[in-house]
Amino acid sequence: MKRSAWRYLWTSIDIRKKLLITLALLVLYRLAANIPVPGINREVIASIFQQQSAASSLLGVFDMLSGGTLSNFSILAMGVYPYITAQIIIQLLVPIIPSLQRRMQEDPKEGRRLMEKWTILLTIPMGTLSALGQIQLFRQLTTSGSILNYTFGFSSGNVLPTLTTVISMVGGTMLGIWLGELISEYGIPNQGLSLIIFSGIVSRIPNNIYSIIISGESVFFLLALIAIVLVMTIFVIIFVQQGRRNVPVLFPGRRIGNRMSMPVKSNLPLMINLAGMIPLIFAQTILSLPGIIAQFFINSKTQWLASVALWMQNTFNTSSVTYMVVYFFFVLLLTFFYTEVLFEQQNYGENLKRQGAQIPGVVRGAPTQNYLNKVQRRITLVGALFLAVVATMPYLFSFILPANIGKSLFLVSASGLIIVVGVVRDTFNIIETELKLHGYDEKLIKG
Repeated sequence: MKRSAWRYLWTSIDIRKKLLITLALLVLYRLAANIPVPGINREVIASIFQQQSAASSLLGVFDMLSGGTLSNFSILAMGVYPYITAQIIIQLLVPIIPSLQRRMQEDPKEGRRLMEKWTILLTIPMGTLSALGQIQLFRQLTTSGSILNYTFGFSSGNVLPTLTTVISMVGGTMLGIWLGELISEYGIPNQGLSLIIFSGIVSRIPNNIYSIIISGESVFFLLALIAIVLVMTIFVIIFVQQGRRNVPVLFPGRRIGNRMSMPVKSNLPLMINLAGMIPLIFAQTILSLPGIIAQFFINSKTQWLASVALWMQNTFNTSSVTYMVVYFFFVLLLTFFYTEVLFEQQNYGENLKRQGAQIPGVVRGAPTQNYLNKVQRRITLVGALFLAVVATMPYLFSFILPANIGKSLFLVSASGLIIVVGVVRDTFNIIETELKLHGYDEKLIKG
């Protein structure tokens, strides 16, 4: 009788040690998430998140990425978002900077190490700008007092408190990145930052469920509806995320003594959704900017400027149908754009040419890359439609169902749900691989 290798999860000392280290570091991260930034008034911060505006919607996205720490304005208020931003910027710069692109092609391992170094260095100024921007944005949005217990700025007498606030926020971000790296090195491999973000997202689910229970609505009906929607959505997410288009590749035979082995047939798997959830975050950020800018001109004495600002605020409000439609198409466009950038960095045409491999019927080198680009664009259409539908489903439900029910169906945001499902799937695959490496393969275990 075959037995699942998972029953031996706690038997392996090495795997058990990695799991305990991962849990301990995640608990440490969540404890640090409750340490407030010096001089912050949390009551005023809470009032800002209760507003119905484009800015509060954008802050909600950042709050999700930071694991709920932005709404508490802790030292981890920015989470690891500056690092993610720096990583995306470096990835987008690779095709633009010839020397960096050449380094990636000649020595991919050294190129990735160089990219990681520059990402860490870029995180510090990005974190500083993000801290200053967040504080200024909160100061503009507040309507019930000041978010700080002192006058923010670098004027005489306020330099030290201002520096303390900014440094504590940047230091919190670097602490989150460091804990993520420790998890990847000593805990579950290559999952550090993903688990950091994951822990923040799932930590908010119990509070959301509690809010539903005390809302006074039909609790059992609502919880059943949430369970059905979540199960169906998670199934579709897993199905699409695991979707691959296998392109046949023929590798040349090798000389073994005086004989030549036969060519080896293999496949090159191309992902349907290569961009992940990045297009959702970019689209929501871009669409929130007009509403944020409009808030600064809504009370303008110039009539036409105030009218334009009012139109922008109403049009790009998250509760409007226009916002949902524009958001849908923005996700489509950004998915194609980001996938194109990532796929070009892989440079499959040259890599296959170096190995002597060939796609049957396609010339090596540039023609191979062009052929793969066409295939990737076709399958990306499915991934882009999938992301756009998942992203707009919460808004669609909020129009069909009562607002308090429609917004609660996913318990977390659409991008948060994609992150949770992706991290859980990747973590399970890594643990299963670790079990096999330690000899706990279900195919080898027989009762």
